[in-house]
Amino acid sequence: MSISQAILLVDDDIQIRRFLKVGLGTGNFKVSEARTAAAALALLAEQEFALVILDIGLPDRGGLEVLSEIRKTSKVPVIILSVRNDEAGKVQALDLGADDYVTKPFGMPEFLARIRTAIRHRLQSTGTQSLIRVGDLEIDLVNYHIRRNGTEIQLTRTELTLLRLFIEHQDKVLTHEFILRSLRGRYHTNDAQYLRVYVRALRNKIEGDHVGRKIIHTITGIGYRFSMTPQPGLLSVE
Repeated sequence: MSISQAILLVDDDIQIRRFLKVGLGTGNFKVSEARTAAAALALLAEQEFALVILDIGLPDRGGLEVLSEIRKTSKVPVIILSVRNDEAGKVQALDLGADDYVTKPFGMPEFLARIRTAIRHRLQSTGTQSLIRVGDLEIDLVNYHIRRNGTEIQLTRTELTLLRLFIEHQDKVLTHEFILRSLRGRYHTNDAQYLRVYVRALRNKIEGDHVGRKIIHTITGIGYRFSMTPQPGLLSVE
């Protein structure tokens, strides 16, 4: 089973939301919905999304204004939806940081392809590989497949977010505080134990019982490092 990834769908038209939710489900995406700009920005402050689908016309604020707000703090891919097919509107949206501009109506197969492309380009822009292989482990960050010897590995949303964070900062030491801020948007000193639980669960799934296939390394008293090329002497095992 492929791993669903979170998409935020922002549109005040309930019929469009229903149509997209069904179609995105066929692409193994998990959809969160918002009908207003305020609701969308609140959700973005609370959790991480792989991509945002943003209607240009919302009841409380314009979609382009929301896009500007998003770009102040996030590089999440954004696809603009609009009933207007005017060149000036497209140029403005792209200049403000949109990754794509889609005019209604549209076909779902093409739309899913645009989503995958936007996610792939965002990964490439951060220097992150979209397909990573470590021995018999394969991690596909675009289509959200993780396999070992061809067998699918299912991760929870938190585990997947944690894995993406590690991969985006490959070979760098990430402190407990940095990881917790990235996972939750806020930090509580008593959360370090929960982080150890998440990391242990992720290790069990992606490293398995293979001796010598250490991917996530513990830096004692500091945090963790994701690496495909271990450096002896720096690491201790949790």
